[in-house]
Amino acid sequence: MLRIGSGAGFSGDRLEPAVELAQRGRLDYLVLECLAERTIALAQKRKQQDPTLGYDPLLEKRMRSLLPIISENGVRIITNMGAANPVSAAEKIIEIAEELKVPIKVAAVTGDDVFMFIHKNKETVEFFPSLNESDFIISANAYMGADAIVAALETGANIIITGRVADPSLFLAPMIHHFGWSAEDEELLGRGTVIGHLLECGGQITGGYFADPGMKDVPDMARLGFPIAEIQPDGTAVISKLPGTGGILNRMTVKEQLLYEVMDPSEYMTPDVMADFTSVCIREVGIDQVEVTGGHGKKRPDRLKASIGYEAGFIGEGEITYAGHNALKRAELAGAIVKTRLQDRFKEVTIDLIGVTSAHRGGIDRFGQPYEVRLRVAAKAECLEDAQLIGEEVEALYTNGPAGGGGARKYVQEVVGIVSAIVPREAIQPTILVKEAL
Repeated sequence: MLRIGSGAGFSGDRLEPAVELAQRGRLDYLVLECLAERTIALAQKRKQQDPTLGYDPLLEKRMRSLLPIISENGVRIITNMGAANPVSAAEKIIEIAEELKVPIKVAAVTGDDVFMFIHKNKETVEFFPSLNESDFIISANAYMGADAIVAALETGANIIITGRVADPSLFLAPMIHHFGWSAEDEELLGRGTVIGHLLECGGQITGGYFADPGMKDVPDMARLGFPIAEIQPDGTAVISKLPGTGGILNRMTVKEQLLYEVMDPSEYMTPDVMADFTSVCIREVGIDQVEVTGGHGKKRPDRLKASIGYEAGFIGEGEITYAGHNALKRAELAGAIVKTRLQDRFKEVTIDLIGVTSAHRGGIDRFGQPYEVRLRVAAKAECLEDAQLIGEEVEALYTNGPAGGGGARKYVQEVVGIVSAIVPREAIQPTILVKEAL
């Protein structure tokens, strides 16, 4: 039997659930899945500015909380918080461990960075969607599989820190290592991938991103418990959460997570296996306990997906609120004024009337006119100076627009565009660097 806890489902996830799992979960492994397409591109930009950075911004906070606990309880951590710089992340963990006087061994897994391969083969690589010749690529990271992590686990490291690895592979690797599964056993790899996919988003399977008041009620969401999988050698598992934590875990939450971000459940492609979810059986076996069985696998793909980040200009935004009688009409007039002034400078100017049209682009509800409306204007620009114009025009509405505008804000953010590419498996050469704090 193997117990794996999911302590994070994205970079900005809560810190407490992982600590609770490490303290009370009786875990063998704690997985922190903290990387997405845009987060690794942003991490690459930080690394370009400072070669010692590029790992997850919350790495230090998470490790300060977790290192003493995992050392005491014998829990091993697997995480992709290394982002664009797993080696520097490992060095930071060692630095924290030495400060806290916690003996620890860290293995950094690299090899996912395929920037040079993409750069040399840009004319022949197929991008989805396509890139323009003028688009400046800032990052290119291929999705590695469980094999790189398995090799790192064999070093005996307490913490395995990676860059871009397919999310389910973070969970599949300890199953392969613990049970001795063959990399050629596609059925077991398929079942393990099912479990990894169910765990990878943390609190989503226990009610987060599931709750819909009055339709799908979830208790005590302010203390949402994160999932634990108790896995058997045949790839079956019971998924649960810690007693006393909030949330809910049942057939409905598991089914929603099973299909989350899945286009074809009969062919879910990962670097490890082509998984088939169509035969998965989900059965409630207790309060907040769900048994998951079934799943198949087919031969792993010869080529791997890569996430490509590129500079995509800037978004300029401005907001202002109109309140009181006739607020909607005044907000509409304000939007029209700004659009008229900007439409010759930008291909598209987006006007949102928040609370009226921003979510569904619909009209006024059956209760009549709103009492307050927040106008938001946004447009994409090629350069910073143009992007700044949007907020400036909205702010100018104070004295150049309809009556009663207030609470204006303006801001600009750099846009990182993301496309996918397919690269040959041979382009990825995983390497492992082990560091130790005594």
